[in-house]
Amino acid sequence: MNKYDIVRRIEEFAPIETQEKWDCSGWGIETSNPYIFTPLFALTVTDDVVRQAREKGCDMIISHHPLFYVPLEYKDINIYCAHTNLDLAEGGTTDTLIKKLGFKKTRNDGFVRIVELETPITVDELQEKLLKISPRLRYVNNCGAKTVRTIGFCAGSGSEFIGGTDAFVTGDVKFHTALEAKSVVFDIGHFESEIFAPELLREITGIDGVIADEKSPFI
Repeated sequence: MNKYDIVRRIEEFAPIETQEKWDCSGWGIETSNPYIFTPLFALTVTDDVVRQAREKGCDMIISHHPLFYVPLEYKDINIYCAHTNLDLAEGGTTDTLIKKLGFKKTRNDGFVRIVELETPITVDELQEKLLKISPRLRYVNNCGAKTVRTIGFCAGSGSEFIGGTDAFVTGDVKFHTALEAKSVVFDIGHFESEIFAPELLREITGIDGVIADEKSPFI
């Protein structure tokens, strides 16, 4: 199959020009051969993921997280990344997280997706839902809320968007952000909030391929 046809499918879903200015979505490594046989879909390109690709006979890695620098030892394999453009895309990273949790998105606000429930749920009920995908989640409830009706979601690291909803779900929440939060904030982990991205990328391309075996670095 032609690798440029695969990339075209991804960019039709998540246009490359919508990525943030600081981002490095797109080709990380582009070999001279335009044809590939088996892609590997991953969240993050690491030494272990590259090893998996080689061991499984994959000649292209399609990941969510981009390469900001390229190790020399990676240069024999095609690597393409869809990062903030996939986050922003309709049906993208955060939308997939919401769907996996069984919620229905009401509206978008840039990177943030908002769920407005017809009937409020308790904070404990929301926690139970989130524990199914993130057993080690942390949360703060400085406001002492018992129930929530509006929930903001931002997969990955989205703590700068906290506010305007009864609860907010993201990863990488820092100490002072948690200390000053005026709503219920759940930190489900960067990895846990985006681990569905490889599966999403496989669906977008319509190619069976291989899903990388990845685990959170936190124990």
